[in-house]
Amino acid sequence: MNKSSVKTARHLDSIGQVLTLQGWVRTRRDSKAGFSFIEINDGSSQGNIQVIADGSLANYESTIKSLSTGCSIAVTGEVKASGGQGQATEVHASAVELIGECDPETYPLQKKRHSFEKLREWAHLRPRTNTFGAVARVRNCICNSIHQFYQEREFLYVHTPIITASDCEGAGAMFQVTTLNLDQIAKKQIEKLDFAQDFFQRRAYLTVSGQLEGEIYATALGKIYTFGPTFRAENSNTSRHLAEFWMIEPEMAFYDLDDNMDLAEAFMKRIVTDALARCSEDMEFFDKQIEPGLIASLQHVADSSFVRLPYTEAIDVLQKSGKKFDYPVEWGTDLQSEHERFLTEEHFKCPVILFNYPKTIKPFYMFCNDDDKTVRRGSS
Repeated sequence: MNKSSVKTARHLDSIGQVLTLQGWVRTRRDSKAGFSFIEINDGSSQGNIQVIADGSLANYESTIKSLSTGCSIAVTGEVKASGGQGQATEVHASAVELIGECDPETYPLQKKRHSFEKLREWAHLRPRTNTFGAVARVRNCICNSIHQFYQEREFLYVHTPIITASDCEGAGAMFQVTTLNLDQIAKKQIEKLDFAQDFFQRRAYLTVSGQLEGEIYATALGKIYTFGPTFRAENSNTSRHLAEFWMIEPEMAFYDLDDNMDLAEAFMKRIVTDALARCSEDMEFFDKQIEPGLIASLQHVADSSFVRLPYTEAIDVLQKSGKKFDYPVEWGTDLQSEHERFLTEEHFKCPVILFNYPKTIKPFYMFCNDDDKTVRRGSS
């Protein structure tokens, strides 16, 4: 049995091969001429592949004509060039095996769009939708590109602790980890907890950053990067606040600010370029269904030379813009989202890296410039 994926079978190189595909039925349409068109998807690509099942197959009446959306099947057949619009190949089935039935009366995912809120009710089926499937494939591509990017530059991948006692410069509110019996403690109404009875015999938290451990490794190994889950207990419901997310943190010995900015620009361009090239169908789906103009915007990032702007000059641009901001623009304060969006989307119309921030709003250990007001620190 020459098992393959839908993604592979959709390529012209597969024409003439006899393959076995296993996946889930998206649609089935019966022809009066005595055969059926079955669209299946196995998650390997955004697009489905069309299977033509002839009425002469032994289980045509008993099985094939009963297939409904959600059924899992195995199809064996020859891949042929397709005359249909929007598809390069199709499979002419020599055998169709039902692996798992699906009740069409109760299966909730149908050939129509469902809201994200509605999909919360069917969490076990969400990955079968176009949107969640695309998210998974693009994220997989990005993760692969992250490792390729740093490995090609001789960075070492290090694993920093997920459970820690450090708040890493106060990077954010932390989730506490404990093995204490909180129900029992609540019943006893204990005013002061004895953490000597806890697993680590002290307070422990989920990490907000692997930076401190990363810096230690960089001072021994030269160039390292961390890439793993981090957690923030800030109860803010915005696109910039997540309770759990994966963070990339490169740390490099002997890098100056220009080296850092070069790395950041090259990294962003690589991730965007790979996603557009390797997940073109998924990105086209996002561009059409989720965020119109997304591909053009990302291509612009990949093609642009990032503007590198001192913080002081950025403040000057904002103050002279004539634009009314919700948050006042003053030297010595951190920039808000509206300020950043004005600089990138309206003024420069490209990605911007700011550097030489005021020392009063950056950590104490930052390298101080000769003006004794700013530090050699950038942000993009």
